[in-house]
Amino acid sequence: MIVERLNDEILVRFATGTKIAKIQTILDYLRYEELTSKSTATEEDVDKLVKLAKKGRWERTKKELGIND
Repeated sequence: MIVERLNDEILVRFATGTKIAKIQTILDYLRYEELTSKSTATEEDVDKLVKLAKKGRWERTKKELGIND
């Protein structure tokens, strides 16, 4: 692995034998860190958002699948 700093970027090079799935997992995590680094959301804010997103999900799913109670 080679790591280089170029102006305002960091370049990482891996050998061709490195498994892409492992690299992608690491890149996904780094992207998450980049996107959330300046977030001021609290755990409570996240919990409220998740609850709101899930609200009515089962009813929508049943409707899409044509399931009647």
